[in-house]
Amino acid sequence: MGRRSDRKGQEVMSSQDIPEENLPAAQATAHGELADEKHPFADPGLPPHEHRIQDVDERAAKRSERSVALMFTVSMLATIGFIASYVAIDHDKSVFVFPLGHINALNFALGLTLGVALFCIGAGAVHWARTLMSDVEVADERHPIEASPEVRAKVHADFKQGAKESVIGRRKLIRNTMLGAVALVPLSGVVLLRDLGPLPEDKLRHTLWSKGKLLVNMNTNEPLRPSDVAVGSLTFAKPEGLEEHDHAFQNEIAKAALMIVRIQPDDIKDKRELEWSHEGIVAYSKICTHVGCPISLYEQQTHHVLCPCHQSTFDLSDGARVIFGPAGHALPQLRIGVNDEGYLEALGDFEEPVGPAFWERG
Repeated sequence: MGRRSDRKGQEVMSSQDIPEENLPAAQATAHGELADEKHPFADPGLPPHEHRIQDVDERAAKRSERSVALMFTVSMLATIGFIASYVAIDHDKSVFVFPLGHINALNFALGLTLGVALFCIGAGAVHWARTLMSDVEVADERHPIEASPEVRAKVHADFKQGAKESVIGRRKLIRNTMLGAVALVPLSGVVLLRDLGPLPEDKLRHTLWSKGKLLVNMNTNEPLRPSDVAVGSLTFAKPEGLEEHDHAFQNEIAKAALMIVRIQPDDIKDKRELEWSHEGIVAYSKICTHVGCPISLYEQQTHHVLCPCHQSTFDLSDGARVIFGPAGHALPQLRIGVNDEGYLEALGDFEEPVGPAFWERG
């Protein structure tokens, strides 16, 4: 009896109906491996290897080589395009790209060129592996975690064989274009380092103050005369020509803001402070040397100014030295004088950077 029926009347094929050549034992016999009681399903082995056209036709292999080289070359050109786009395209420019609409031209160019560069390297490597590298099936037995000397020798031999089969030594066009593409792509990351911020150059060491710049009252926007500054008063000033509607106003005032106080010359303890003042009128940076907060509290009797952020206290009668708090150094002083028209003017820039200390402070 070759067939049987289940409860629903459906026929079920029994093992007697399976062709003998499809049975595990028969398959193992066909591949030279006999099954036994311990391994009833012996490894049938690998099917016969089928050669690719590139393995038997050198012209097809050359076409694949040129295709891979073309992709690596396109990657190099895309990387160069990435760098050129970063340099040449203005960051505010926009373009219309269907169906995305209006987008930032620089971002679009950078994304497109970098994407093409990376894709072509990957596609070239895949096409290289699938068409030119050896694709012979290799079966290897599992081995203990600790490699024996024989295994290490085999690994070295396999590596050398793989390098030989990769044809990287014989296919010099692929090798050279691949190395060029891989060498150029990292330049994209190097160029992006430029976006960490504008180069500071020596901007932190200089402000808008220069010889002949008038001291302008921040409240009235009028030039200051010595008579406008009373003993015990605190006046804030800015450089002549700096207006609030200027594009760079906040950046410049953060370095150039001044505190002006008038102290009796006999009360000034620091010799240089007295020389740089005019009739007891001294001008100091308003920017705290701790973290850059604006100083705004002044004690008339002690001539102390206090930063409201972290309570750093400076003595304006003694070179604005730190007498309390976390500030690391005194406030920079601006040397001032009076011009022919009787207005207070700067006699130069600060001789040291204003605000918090930095590692190249001089």
